[in-house]
Amino acid sequence: MPKLPIQTLGPQFYDEVDSAAFPQCIPRFLNQRAAEGIGLADIDWAAHFCRFEPLPDNLPRPLALRYHGHQFRVYNPDIGDGRGFLFAQVRDGGGRLLDLATKGSGQTPYSRTADGRLTLKGGVREILATEMLEALGVNTSKTFALFETGEELVRGDEPSPTRSAVLTRLSLGHIRIGTFQRLAFFGETENISRLVRYCLEHLYGEPGDDPLRLFDLVSAATADLAASYMAAGFVHGVLNSDNINVTGESFDYGPWRFAPDWDPDFTAAYFDHYGLYAFGRQAEAIHWDLAQLAGCLALVTESPPLSDLLSDWPARYEDALVTQFLKRLLVAPRGGQEDRELVAALITALATRETTIDQVFFDWRGGRDPGVDAYPGPAFRSLAERLAGRERAVAHDYWSDSEPCSMHIEEVEAIWSAIAEHDDWAPLERKIAAIRRMGQAIVQDAPATS
Repeated sequence: MPKLPIQTLGPQFYDEVDSAAFPQCIPRFLNQRAAEGIGLADIDWAAHFCRFEPLPDNLPRPLALRYHGHQFRVYNPDIGDGRGFLFAQVRDGGGRLLDLATKGSGQTPYSRTADGRLTLKGGVREILATEMLEALGVNTSKTFALFETGEELVRGDEPSPTRSAVLTRLSLGHIRIGTFQRLAFFGETENISRLVRYCLEHLYGEPGDDPLRLFDLVSAATADLAASYMAAGFVHGVLNSDNINVTGESFDYGPWRFAPDWDPDFTAAYFDHYGLYAFGRQAEAIHWDLAQLAGCLALVTESPPLSDLLSDWPARYEDALVTQFLKRLLVAPRGGQEDRELVAALITALATRETTIDQVFFDWRGGRDPGVDAYPGPAFRSLAERLAGRERAVAHDYWSDSEPCSMHIEEVEAIWSAIAEHDDWAPLERKIAAIRRMGQAIVQDAPATS
């Protein structure tokens, strides 16, 4: 069998591991929509995504990927895939290479003293995060499967013992900025060049070996990621360099939250004592992580062009903000200063915190003015002036609902409580259906961009 792309990198990038043997395999979420896109709709889900029997003509054993990273800006050389592994690589209908990787699948050489497991609550939260972000147009991994595994776990940050699970995610690669950092830490310049070629060819579809080209692509992708978080009102919570995918795809959801209103100081992680990854500082955090990648690539290319690209990132981010906010507002772009002024007015209105982020986008969909009775404040009246002449009809029946589909912490906890207390999965299933319906409305009513 020909080598899979990840195998061409060589064993210095990963360790072969085995899955934990779980006492139970109870299916809790199977993403049939995603499975159809990669030709796996008719598989034996439990065999492959709980017992982790190899897929045909795929990896014979899972691979724990090696990486380092800055965690809250402190360098940590003792991390890697500690409770997950790369299980398989597949292609979608467009030929893109995708990874199927796990969370909670057992211990690896990088587990340290941890048990390598995932709580069921953590798995449920990841489903909700990925479904909501996908619906809002954020470039995100997809939760592919979640199985409850029948173990009791002890955790210090939630009532214990608690139920266990294993999750599989579908993602455009799992190469992190931290993957490059590990190679730079050991001075492995040949492997940095090898990884550059891998990322360009298999993750960006551009054969070549130019580190500057890769950095340019990663810069653009991460600027768009940071902007999309803001338009979604999303706080990832842990934007360490080992959590930044070089494709700019959001993944690995721990203490995430959706901000109820526009509060730049809103944090998701209870342990983020200084607000390093607060809502309004996420662009700063991602830019800082990107600087770490630049330092790694400086070992294999000239530094000044890397510095120039890094300096251009804030401008790229501002351009991406305009694009992402117009997309969520369902308003067609016109280009130039007019769009910038409109988005500035929108953010100023959001910053008044007169209502929730979701409610504003729901009420002002398609550039409509809900009226002075609903939004009398001067910031919203200024927004209405900017939108005059840009209104457009939106047709999906979702927009006739009494309120927007949101994902605030109170509902997340209520969904989990139904499962924890009554083993009632209906609220989760209803929420997924509601999220996907919202996503259909956004796609259906998206304005033409050309």
